[in-house]
Amino acid sequence: MTSNKPIVVENPWERLRAFTDARIGLGRAGVSLPTGKLLEFQLAHAQAQDAVHCPLDVEALAQQLQEAFALEHEPLRLHSQVEDRAMYLQRPDFGRRLNDDSRERLEAVASQSRVDLAVVVVDGLSALAVQQNSQPFLKALYQQFEQDSAEWQLAPLTIVEQGRVAIGDEIGALLNADAVLVMIGERPGLSSPDSLGLYMTWAPEPGLKDDRRNCISNVRPAGLQMDEAARRLFLLLKEARQKKLSGVKLKDRSEDNVLEGDSAAPGSTQNFLVSD
Repeated sequence: MTSNKPIVVENPWERLRAFTDARIGLGRAGVSLPTGKLLEFQLAHAQAQDAVHCPLDVEALAQQLQEAFALEHEPLRLHSQVEDRAMYLQRPDFGRRLNDDSRERLEAVASQSRVDLAVVVVDGLSALAVQQNSQPFLKALYQQFEQDSAEWQLAPLTIVEQGRVAIGDEIGALLNADAVLVMIGERPGLSSPDSLGLYMTWAPEPGLKDDRRNCISNVRPAGLQMDEAARRLFLLLKEARQKKLSGVKLKDRSEDNVLEGDSAAPGSTQNFLVSD
């Protein structure tokens, strides 16, 4: 006799999956996951591993950025002290400093006068995130600069292989930049192998701790949208330049309705950043 009982027992929480990438309400087949859901998990795990181990196509990215923003020169291609991916994963300290050749190249092109910002693109733990999201995010960020009444002097754009977040401190210092922005591939999750992280630091110099940085995370098409990420970062940059600080003393409260001055005063504006 054929049973009409379904093989997969549905979970009433399944409807919530329309609002999140989290693995909830997957149902069950006997005491196990349904085969389809198990295969989806294995695929996501493989994609996360690929994101960590696949190299960044630096030549293609450099050409893409040069053409997209009509740069006079191709972005500077730099390298950390890491020799290969195995060393990168085992020795984070080597990923935080430039090798000798890269340091000499920066010293040769550095401006003698100060610049406002150095933008550093780093492969990090997800070359996929950097490859796919760098150009659209920079497009949104440069639009913010163009719309601002103040002038922003930018250092030459750099791309770093086998780098960690802190490598931006050395690059920013060598380029005489008041602030540095590190765009880096974040550690992949099982639903986010393409997440780009943004780290802004005022007065960069080698040896700084993480409490000196502001971070905006999960920048990707399925996460924080490019325009919104650029807006938040630009507000941080403007406030950092005004107050000459960053990190824990400069807080991003862009989702709070914090008003500057008297909220009842005519012409008062929302201030999305407050400092301690």
